[in-house]
Amino acid sequence: MGKATLYLQDDVHDALRMTAAETGVSTSRLVDDALRMMFAEDREDVAEWRRRRNEKPVRYGAFLELLRADGTI
Repeated sequence: MGKATLYLQDDVHDALRMTAAETGVSTSRLVDDALRMMFAEDREDVAEWRRRRNEKPVRYGAFLELLRADGTI
């Protein structure tokens, strides 16, 4: 797990602290949950890139032929 220092607007920081106090959830957890939701699609993209990064490249013409062969285009 990484560590970060965040600088927040005073009103955002106050709302974060109030929410943490009301819910019993730490400010760190609230921020982590919010960022996870915000970056969910990007995290999926990174996971897919990691899964496929060792695949051999396919030339454009060959790729078009594959798409035609399977009926995509």
